[in-house]
Amino acid sequence: MQSVSTLPRAVGSAQTPSIGRRVVDAPTRAFHWLFAASFLGAFVTGDSETWRSVHVALGYLMPALLGFRLLYGIAGPRYARLAPTWRKLAGLPAWLRSMRQGRWLADVDWRHGENLLIASLVVAMLVAVVPLALSGIAVYEEWGGDWLEEVHEFFGNAFLMLAGAHVAALVGSSVLRRRNRMVPMITGRASGSGPDLVRSNRTWLAVLLWIASIGFVAWQLL
Repeated sequence: MQSVSTLPRAVGSAQTPSIGRRVVDAPTRAFHWLFAASFLGAFVTGDSETWRSVHVALGYLMPALLGFRLLYGIAGPRYARLAPTWRKLAGLPAWLRSMRQGRWLADVDWRHGENLLIASLVVAMLVAVVPLALSGIAVYEEWGGDWLEEVHEFFGNAFLMLAGAHVAALVGSSVLRRRNRMVPMITGRASGSGPDLVRSNRTWLAVLLWIASIGFVAWQLL
């Protein structure tokens, strides 16, 4: 009788799809989408005098979000820290040497190369925010001439190309691996078995980040 009664539960559990492992916490995902939305909004409103205040507000928000990510990546939980990214990039010279020394394309570790490319693009975007924001502030405060506007536009276009390359690299990697690599930044979870890499989702911090970001933009527009 006991084996019969437990059979429906066993069948039901076998049919229940796995939700995967949690690999990205809520604050990191909130930063990602706020950062992307801030740049996209600032880029779209960059040439409009009507929306100039929105452009400026979003332009100020980007370095503020960068500051949050750096602090969270240094003092935050282990799984959200930026140190693994720096260590991953440290292997770039060795991978380039292996690519140069390999006689056949099959000898190259392309999977490792994909990860290095994506990590490099992420770091490049974070670094590009600094001159982009500084040149934008200089233009807004009228500290220089037209050349500063050209500098600001250059870094804006460069950031757009980096962002496009980042998305293209993720799409290409997803196709090659037959696994959507963009889902974790949406749901926080990746397919596969095993323990969660993120022990605490810290939803409260993500909510605070959203509220602070929206409140900052609203305050700038008043």
